[in-house]
Amino acid sequence: MAHTEHPGTQEDPTSELTGSLSATTRALFSAGSATDTLQAVVDLAVKTIDGCDFAGLFVLEGDAVTTPAHTDPVVIAVDALQHRAGEGPCLDAIAQGGAIYAEDLADDARWPGFAAQATSAGIRNVLAFRLCGDGARGSLNLYARYPRAFGVVDRAKGLILAVLAGIALLTAEAHDDDNRRAANLHAALQSREVIGQAEGILIERERITPKQAFDVLRRASQHLNVKLRDVAQRLVDTGENPIRTGIAPG
Repeated sequence: MAHTEHPGTQEDPTSELTGSLSATTRALFSAGSATDTLQAVVDLAVKTIDGCDFAGLFVLEGDAVTTPAHTDPVVIAVDALQHRAGEGPCLDAIAQGGAIYAEDLADDARWPGFAAQATSAGIRNVLAFRLCGDGARGSLNLYARYPRAFGVVDRAKGLILAVLAGIALLTAEAHDDDNRRAANLHAALQSREVIGQAEGILIERERITPKQAFDVLRRASQHLNVKLRDVAQRLVDTGENPIRTGIAPG
């Protein structure tokens, strides 16, 4: 029996979209972490968009593809098909921006390699949105088993979700950057503390100046091909003096 276009709620699209945006925003931003928010995006896509059987996020990281959130393993499989084929609606959405809609992969000539494989995997309809943000390298992808599954209102809902997913992804990346900066600062402070302790031991033991003590550590580091912090840590932990390696204070 032929499948016709899945009917959406068309009575009052403007009212529906307004209510959907408000409810969606509240639900997403109460999800918790950025990772939880991304998963909430794809879960809501399947729950609220007529005809959407599966949803996922497709992110390019260098030459690799990751799927940080998805509703079914088939999403990962179809994303991998696009990556291997080097073509597909998700890749086009990322490259061109906006939305890419494939009404029926069975007769879509834009991606012959991908379309044939996706159809064999049971996917006939794809709607992909590039995530927001400068240089965005990801897309929100909606998959359907049947052709012509998404109506106009469904596409508008998908766009809303894509915008919110992009914000969540940018938030996650900013959080990761902050964590890396904090970790680097913490490591630098720890290194400075250990080096200061080692300098203090040398100053007391060898009766040398702070500059001479630092020079002993620096030259020992170069001579032993070991990081300065590690030389200092060894001195603090064991009391072993770098001078015994044959390096004397300048």
